[in-house]
Amino acid sequence: MATLADYLIQITDHRDRNFLEYTLAKAVLNLLPVQRVLVAHVMHEVGEKRWFEVVSLDAGGGGNVADPLRIDFSSMKPLGVAPDRLKCLEILDKHEVAQAGENGPRITYIPLISDLSSEMQGVLEIHTELSLSAVDLQTVGHLHHVYCNIYKLLAYSDRDALTGLLNRKSLENSFYSAVLDEIDGHGVEVGSTVVMQEHERRHSVPPNYWLGMVMIDNFSRIHDLHGSLVMEEVTILVARIMANTFRTHDRLYRLTGDQFVVLFHCPEESLALGAFERMRGNIEKLKFSQVGHVTISAGFSRIVMDDSPASALQRTSEAIDFAQKNGGNQVCSHLDFVRKGY
Repeated sequence: MATLADYLIQITDHRDRNFLEYTLAKAVLNLLPVQRVLVAHVMHEVGEKRWFEVVSLDAGGGGNVADPLRIDFSSMKPLGVAPDRLKCLEILDKHEVAQAGENGPRITYIPLISDLSSEMQGVLEIHTELSLSAVDLQTVGHLHHVYCNIYKLLAYSDRDALTGLLNRKSLENSFYSAVLDEIDGHGVEVGSTVVMQEHERRHSVPPNYWLGMVMIDNFSRIHDLHGSLVMEEVTILVARIMANTFRTHDRLYRLTGDQFVVLFHCPEESLALGAFERMRGNIEKLKFSQVGHVTISAGFSRIVMDDSPASALQRTSEAIDFAQKNGGNQVCSHLDFVRKGY
């Protein structure tokens, strides 16, 4: 039987944040007398927030592990239906709820990351027949502490220092695991769900993942006129608008000074175009304090079988080159680019 030390080792072994929540929930379920363990994140899309239940494991063996890139936002629970989760995030501390009197079942809520500046708002939700004992809470505390440390270390290594977006290294390392749809080898079975392990996937890409690139128009001229510090402020603001325009679970990157990338799941080309058009419009109408108005151009491409980060980025570059050579401040789909014979 696995011990606390075994699970602490498993958590620290991870180099992919997507599997940290599963390992944390599995450890709590197996080490403590609990009925159910759930991890839920706060997700946003076009100004609306809902609960994304990443992991749900039951003591009886059932459970589910969700893929953040393939979720249906409309199927998620609105934030208001789980007020005790919100209470936990409000106080940023453990919050216990008695469901049926003092001697009845309990739900204990623990904030995933106790940091108001964290991008990841979420809770660890533990269902038990009685209150967790002091020893049980200590065990949860050890697991949670190590989880937070590893999460922050991975987040730091994956992030661009200036904007906080994911960096080029993160794109290169996570491209395949973000878009691959089938498993090659052995997964971890959770009820009827198979959890994909690193390096255990077969390259089979579904037809509805997209890679897009955004570039600031006239970046070099703005830099020459206003200097590096002002250009950094512009870059930070563009990154913030990008983060506010796209969804929480879309993966946003900064590759170079003026080059931003987004990897996301979207059922239709028109909807992908709409997302980039929203960002373009949001940038265009903003007046930057020392520069005035700034525009961007964007290009995007569907991920195809046997793609690599380099091949997908090459197509987005072709689309964005076309957009900038034709006046900038526009969005170009590579598929449309090809259809028109450019």
